[in-house]
Amino acid sequence: MTNNLARLSVGAGAIAGAVAVALGAFGAHALRSVLDAAALSTWHTAVEYQFWHALALLATGVLARDREDRPLRFAAFAFAAGIVVFCASLYALALGAPRWIGAITPIGGVAFIAGWLALAVHARRP
Repeated sequence: MTNNLARLSVGAGAIAGAVAVALGAFGAHALRSVLDAAALSTWHTAVEYQFWHALALLATGVLARDREDRPLRFAAFAFAAGIVVFCASLYALALGAPRWIGAITPIGGVAFIAGWLALAVHARRP
């Protein structure tokens, strides 16, 4: 990998994937007896979205090896921001954070959608 976007995206995706596995295991073992079913479901949703978007960051980094452009930079930023905002707010809600934290969750969802659309724009360029 010769460019910064490729290295950063692959590195961030790898770290986000490792953290998703760790948080998934933590939820399945340590939190199973502490949280109710709804909170565990919220935790599981956060882990699932984090893992899928860790893979999206990896794919963005692989695409950036050949050609870095503005849509790829935007996609990488959007996926990372989505993980932080969407997933972190769900983790917090599952652990009992105030309900108003849920108001920021859709911002992370919009970031995920924007990242996927940026990848589509990248794919349309010659």
